[in-house]
Amino acid sequence: MLRPSLPLETARLTLRPFCADDLHPLHAMQSLPEVARYLYWSPRTLDEVRPALYRKTQETFLEGEGQGLSLAVVLRETGALLGDVSMTLRSREHRTGEVGYVFHPDCGGKGYATEAAEVMLRLGFEEAGLHRIIGRLDGRNTKSARLLERLGMRREAHFVQNEFVKGEWADEVVYAILDHEWKARQAESPTPAAG
Repeated sequence: MLRPSLPLETARLTLRPFCADDLHPLHAMQSLPEVARYLYWSPRTLDEVRPALYRKTQETFLEGEGQGLSLAVVLRETGALLGDVSMTLRSREHRTGEVGYVFHPDCGGKGYATEAAEVMLRLGFEEAGLHRIIGRLDGRNTKSARLLERLGMRREAHFVQNEFVKGEWADEVVYAILDHEWKARQAESPTPAAG
């Protein structure tokens, strides 16, 4: 369904498959409490990052439901790993995907996550032929909510205390955008295509 030609380039970023050399930079990010705060996992040790990295190295295309495409986001100028973006196929029948992202806190406020996530939306709509892409987040994660809104996604649902995560009840908020909304947004303010 989606086998992008990698790597992908934007004005400032390279999106590429993960590799073994990403172990220590990925650990430097995933070991931080502020990175793991609103995720399902707690700060990870180096030994916990190894299998997570291995899974990411295998996620290079979308075909079956539940399968994900996971790409390392690297600053073109320096080659530094900034974070990762993903697209998961949630329903083949309903042509629904889910975008995700995790970035090092030092990257905040520079637009890197938005720039990389836009590439994933483009892949989902323009190459995979998805009809709908969602983004799910912890209700307290206001920075992530603002990012999804910058991508043109609308808040569709707020589930109150629907998950018990890390010893506490958490709200889940769902954002979404449809293919025709994406196309209209691109026609209004086209961004440089990644390629």
